[in-house]
Amino acid sequence: MNHKINLEYQGIKSVPLQVSSAIKEAPGPSNILALPGSGDSSVSKKSGAQNALVVGPSLQPKAQSDGGISGKSTALITAPGSSERNFSTSAIMERIPSKWPRPVWRPPWKNYRVISGHLGWVRSVAFDPSNLWFCTGSADRTIKIWDVGSGRLKLTLTGHIEQVRGLAVSQRHTYMFSAGDDKMVKCWDLEQNKAVRSYHGHLSGVYCLALHPTIDLLLTGGRDSVCRVWDIRTKVQVFALSGHDNTVCSVFTRPTDPQVVTGSHDSTIKFWDLRYGKTMLTLTHHKKSVRAMALHPTEHCFASASADNIKKFNLPKGEFLHNMLSQQKTIINAMAVNEDGVMATGGDNGSLWFWDWKSGHNFQQAQTIVQPGSLDSEAGIYAACYDITGTRLVTCEADKTIKMWKEDEDATPETHPLNFKPPKDIRRF
Repeated sequence: MNHKINLEYQGIKSVPLQVSSAIKEAPGPSNILALPGSGDSSVSKKSGAQNALVVGPSLQPKAQSDGGISGKSTALITAPGSSERNFSTSAIMERIPSKWPRPVWRPPWKNYRVISGHLGWVRSVAFDPSNLWFCTGSADRTIKIWDVGSGRLKLTLTGHIEQVRGLAVSQRHTYMFSAGDDKMVKCWDLEQNKAVRSYHGHLSGVYCLALHPTIDLLLTGGRDSVCRVWDIRTKVQVFALSGHDNTVCSVFTRPTDPQVVTGSHDSTIKFWDLRYGKTMLTLTHHKKSVRAMALHPTEHCFASASADNIKKFNLPKGEFLHNMLSQQKTIINAMAVNEDGVMATGGDNGSLWFWDWKSGHNFQQAQTIVQPGSLDSEAGIYAACYDITGTRLVTCEADKTIKMWKEDEDATPETHPLNFKPPKDIRRF
């Protein structure tokens, strides 16, 4: 310890008077490591006060809550006597480097466009595979189609009689699918701009919707706690995937098993076998509703968000990988990941957090600004989606606006440094 202190504080010669006076009044034997060559400082030796920079463990009073040494300790560094650490070996202990992956530096994202046009909360968003337009569904019962480049309105579709909760655009057909609180699931032909099919069978509102990437199947989950699988062409319900105890609020599909993954308000995630319509696996890691899930576009893993934590699981086995390193402390409604490994999560309080996918480091905490005339309580993000390139992010919000975000080109690692501390304990649940 002496050697360390000599090295670190060799340059400091004079110490303020109140440091030593606080130590002089302290009870107990003075276990103080004084500085070499500090006798010619502003404090005289005759007063008997040492120029202490480090207060030993014996000087730490027992009742620290009672106000410390003479009201307030002014020592510059308090030695770790209070912590349960072996005092002799802590100084020379070998520091083991963390095995946690270090995040790469990423530029922060900024809001560059606000689109207003809906008359109610904007609840859902989906991008066209050509990346020319995107559609949004709202509580004003309409679906609006917007131009990606200019943000101008191209088309408004009416037909739902309650808010539109789910949207998806087919990559294989000229179809768009929508689901709403009116129990309706509709198929829209974008060449005629009208609804051509309806899928009947849900007993309550439909909250989420996904299209199978390789087979002509549509998956919808809703308040009747069932995920229903529909044949797009014949409108027949192929399966009713039942097993959840509460609302199915998030679903995604993939080409290989498990082809269907659902998250529910009963705080579980279920993997489904699409051949038999049965549960393959149930993940019970979350403590609260799993309102959002995001499948990584290239890696075989996905993340799920609930109010307690954002967790990462691998596929197809569903093994728990790790928690994200921070907690957003709000209900997370929306989640999206792009190919670069930037994950965005949107909360009920209007917070939009950006994460590094590999390390789980939260590198930016943005806060959405409500449009003029809205209440502050209307800062809430209900849906988020990256465009096909992954360079633009669209968020749908409770202040009736759609906001578009992109990376800040002016940012550098110097202007926005990476503050990353690897986790000390890795929670395995």
